[in-house]
Amino acid sequence: MSNPHPLQVERRGSGVPILCLHGHPGSGSAMAVFTEPLSTRYHTLAPDLRGYGQSQVQDPFEMADHIADLEALLDREGIEECLILGWSLGGILAMELALRNPQRYRGLILIGTAARPRGNYPPIPWWEYVNTGIAGLINGVKPGWQWNIDTFGTRSLFRRLLKQHTPTAYHYLAHAGTPAYLRTSRHAHRALNTALRQGYNRLADLPTLTMPCLMVAGADDINITAQSSQETAQTLPRCDWHCFPNTAHLFPWEVPNAMNETIHAWLRQQNL
Repeated sequence: MSNPHPLQVERRGSGVPILCLHGHPGSGSAMAVFTEPLSTRYHTLAPDLRGYGQSQVQDPFEMADHIADLEALLDREGIEECLILGWSLGGILAMELALRNPQRYRGLILIGTAARPRGNYPPIPWWEYVNTGIAGLINGVKPGWQWNIDTFGTRSLFRRLLKQHTPTAYHYLAHAGTPAYLRTSRHAHRALNTALRQGYNRLADLPTLTMPCLMVAGADDINITAQSSQETAQTLPRCDWHCFPNTAHLFPWEVPNAMNETIHAWLRQQNL
């Protein structure tokens, strides 16, 4: 494990702090779908993880380095206690942080993630890669153009990330998804792929986490299946479960309003 790396952070709002952790590929900016509404009542911190966004490094690293970076970030910010919201890989990091120091975290909001992640990813034909490039280029110039969505988007790799091919979702792809992908380093790809080959399963450790948790998933997610997310929710001692129908891994960009209503309602119920 290397020394902690100073992370670029987007800060919004004031109040109880919420550490918002992006997935792979991702960035702090890509978490705006969460941080913008949350910052009306909370102090959100959305870092670019090591090797992502503006937190670039020259040397290879391991997944464990993310944990050291994030703990060092909270120490520098003077945050002794906070909530964590994690999407996909960010949710795995949220659980790892909580397992290391449960007293520090008042609650976990876990989005499209799992302690024993399983996918259901079919083989990719060559033409999906071609259509993805075309769809992405056109969407970057004219975000949310329905002709591009219908002609190329629904026949591209985007169909493996989205179930609802709406202009709203494609605007998020243009303004947050594509920039995050382009700023994800080879070191970040390598670190995640190495961890995946080694396997990951923390289910047996989850009963030690007694803070309130919310698990939210997309019913048609093939990257981290809703079944594996629900398995995690059932293993956590105090976890509420919500699954959005007709959505996939990028469901926060498919149903942003419904998702944020679910999160805010849960926070109110927990008096957090």
